[in-house]
Amino acid sequence: MISLRCALVWFLGIVGVGGGVVRQATAAEAVRPPNIIFILADDYGVGEVSAYGADHFRTPNLDRLAREGVRFTRAYTAPLCGPSRALILTGRYAFRTGATNQDATGDFTPQAEIMTPQVLKAAGYVTSSVGKWGQLPRDPAAFGFDDSFKFRGSGAYWNTQERAKSYEVNGKTIPLADGEYLPDLMHRHVIDFIRKNRARPFYVYYSLSHVHSEILRTPDSRAGLRDLYADNVAYMDKLVGQLLDELQTLGLRERTVVVFMGDNGTAKARADRATIGGRRLLGEKGSMQEGGGLVPLIASWPGTTPAGQVTDALMDASDLLPTFAELAGAPLPTGRVIDGRSFAARLRGSDVPHRTWVFNQLARNWWVRNAGFKLNQSGELFDLSRAPFAERLVPAGAGGPAAEAARRELQAILDQLNPAGGIQDQGDPSGRHKRNLERERKARSSGSEAPAS
Repeated sequence: MISLRCALVWFLGIVGVGGGVVRQATAAEAVRPPNIIFILADDYGVGEVSAYGADHFRTPNLDRLAREGVRFTRAYTAPLCGPSRALILTGRYAFRTGATNQDATGDFTPQAEIMTPQVLKAAGYVTSSVGKWGQLPRDPAAFGFDDSFKFRGSGAYWNTQERAKSYEVNGKTIPLADGEYLPDLMHRHVIDFIRKNRARPFYVYYSLSHVHSEILRTPDSRAGLRDLYADNVAYMDKLVGQLLDELQTLGLRERTVVVFMGDNGTAKARADRATIGGRRLLGEKGSMQEGGGLVPLIASWPGTTPAGQVTDALMDASDLLPTFAELAGAPLPTGRVIDGRSFAARLRGSDVPHRTWVFNQLARNWWVRNAGFKLNQSGELFDLSRAPFAERLVPAGAGGPAAEAARRELQAILDQLNPAGGIQDQGDPSGRHKRNLERERKARSSGSEAPAS
């Protein structure tokens, strides 16, 4: 579908304002695909977005994005950031890529896996990766990004942090100066990239520092403020608003698909506060329960996406690559299984579900779920009628016909996927970094408290 703006450009190029033939519109004007900006928040669950009903956080700009587009209430990704990002960028489940835990995500190579920027280049896109690269291997350029800005680790804000002493722009290491706020520099880089490339289709993978710990003051924080976490959420939301305003100023808003997503659920230290209607989600970051992998997902393309749509259609993060490929008109990679299924039709107004089940994995644990039930690697079936606040174990032979039908259906899906026959996880069952686990063991033995990671 060509947007109204593109169609108008094409029409005026053919007939001219006065009705006489002026010139033939260029191919780029007539069929140019949309720009794509993918914003990925760190450790940010649905209980921290006011559009999802969060009790303790206000996010007016994310709410604005939701009013302009579609908000998914059943979007899932891997419950830790490394496996989640590998899933997002490759469209392939972890048992195929080997990205099953925080350390293993650094092992696959550009020869083995193809990421989104390489796919979009076939359709003429220029691409940029800005922000956290973290557990992913090599650097963004090795996987096809034309431009990059990255920092080490997670939660980098000020140069008082060891991880934020410097950052890297297109391979050049730059010291972070006193008083410079790294998220602001990242944001400026995104805006500069957009301005420089506004005449051609672009894709931006914008991977935020917010709101991963270490939680520090923002440039907007008042002296003596105690609730720095809410202040960080507010600052992140402000950056999203500034980006939307810039797109509007440049005349690019209706030509740009903006997708906002969390990379996993809320971190454990914040999960008790990330309530909806007074209720805590079951599970949190790192958990295979609902709160681990259920994330906010909002997609907006003004003039194309029906405004204010809320959907409970199932989606998992593998769907992003094929969705972006379809929007771009780019072919999917061949010679490999792409697990994702495009939801581009929903962005264009269709309400037909693009899938009936989703899969999730972390380390040696996995599950597959449909609208009402979830089956895990141990054959345990859970009733999700009260999700995301509760999951009820359904013993074999119990639960009635609906449960037994779901067990058969979900087991058939797992048999077809065969995660146990793929690349096997060799790390800790938690999926976490080995160094973090060792640090915590040392802290416990010494009686001290390990810093959050």
